[in-house]
Amino acid sequence: MNATRWDQIHAPHGIASLRHTHWLDGDPQAYEGAPGRWHAGDGAVIGTGIDGIGDIVLAPFAETVIGAVKLRAFARDGALALRVYDPENPARVQLTGIESYAPDAAWALTGRYEPAAVGEERLIRSVDGHESTHPAGGRVTLMIRGEERTLIVSDDGGALNAVIADASASGGTYPFRFLPIGAPDAAGAVTVDFNRAYLPPCAFSDQYVCPLPPPENRLPIAVTAGERRALRADS
Repeated sequence: MNATRWDQIHAPHGIASLRHTHWLDGDPQAYEGAPGRWHAGDGAVIGTGIDGIGDIVLAPFAETVIGAVKLRAFARDGALALRVYDPENPARVQLTGIESYAPDAAWALTGRYEPAAVGEERLIRSVDGHESTHPAGGRVTLMIRGEERTLIVSDDGGALNAVIADASASGGTYPFRFLPIGAPDAAGAVTVDFNRAYLPPCAFSDQYVCPLPPPENRLPIAVTAGERRALRADS
């Protein structure tokens, strides 16, 4: 794990500091960890009665820092939430590191990318049970331990990404991981390097709503590469 990755997670307002995700309606209310009262209105997250500040309007994914906490507006399928990033979140305070598998060149595999058909959609399920449909990215076919497998991938501006699960979870690896694949070449060839698999945000705070791997990406073998699990002082 490099210093940049650790800082991304463990900085005072990093990934592990997310203490609350408060889903809002139109009724201003006080929410744990946030100053003032908050509600959703006109497509924004609105805070009122904040001591020394007054009112705040945050467009989706905008943020502000008040005192020790960072407040961020979050949006999903038209629903709005207020996220509270607190440096004193126990999930951050108790985090001591990330356990990873030793790099192994044998887990850098060649695959073939096939983009989804125009208009094709796929269902995404999140850890909190929410379901939504999104434009499909495509599929990557590759050989893993002598068996042909197909991974469902998203296409984020040319870079491919997958959410995977595998049998190493029975030995302590987090139940699922994110896998960046990168852009295919002109012939559709890609390198699928499982050493790049990394823990999703919900491995560090249960306040995230990470997407779950689709059935095709639940591998029956143990992928002993990449980040494995979060290490905490209480575990």
